[in-house]
Amino acid sequence: MLTVAERLNDIQQQIMDACKRAERNPEDVTIVAVTKSVGPQRAREVIESGIRHLGENRVEGLELKMPEIGSDARWHFIGSLQSRKVRDVINRIDFLHSLDRASLAKEIQKRAERPVDCFVQVNVSGEASKSGIGPEEAADFIRLLGVYDKIRVVGLMTMAPNTEEEQVIRNTFRGLRELRDEISSLGLPHAPCTELSMGMSNDFGIAVEEGATFVRIGTAIVGYESGERS
Repeated sequence: MLTVAERLNDIQQQIMDACKRAERNPEDVTIVAVTKSVGPQRAREVIESGIRHLGENRVEGLELKMPEIGSDARWHFIGSLQSRKVRDVINRIDFLHSLDRASLAKEIQKRAERPVDCFVQVNVSGEASKSGIGPEEAADFIRLLGVYDKIRVVGLMTMAPNTEEEQVIRNTFRGLRELRDEISSLGLPHAPCTELSMGMSNDFGIAVEEGATFVRIGTAIVGYESGERS
């Protein structure tokens, strides 16, 4: 079985190759190691391998790992966040990847002790099974967030369809990049919107080619412990 460090070396090489194809700088791509399916010990291995960004999708995951790892990591909440859970999450994390509704923004404003870097989740593919606002709603939604001083929109997030068709995946990521460029050009003080959170274990290479600045990679780095895939 490969170690976390060996898996990570392979991922980093794939990112470098994708950046070379796209004429990008690999330093512009941040790996978020999704540790939701493993315990604190495996998460610690990730930190020791040089990755500082860890992603969790449940409050319980944060509560389990933060006492062990704490400020050694920058914490990303990548799952759908229920409004009633905001108070348990928002002051523990550095990034939220799933801002997708006004009620959630209102609760963040109420509970956050400091501005939080947020990605607005966009359902580019239009699949009913995926969360996120529609691309046509994104600009208006982000404009409305200007009333909340605890929210800073650093970028957009999406998930590609679960398909073997590369062009479908590529079109999804390209669509998010074009939307990001559109919103960034608005010059909104609360929404610099320079970042793109897209790409997972099975499609991060395509995401990097299409401009991803944060890739959320789970099992390809940490393997399996509980049987969950990420």
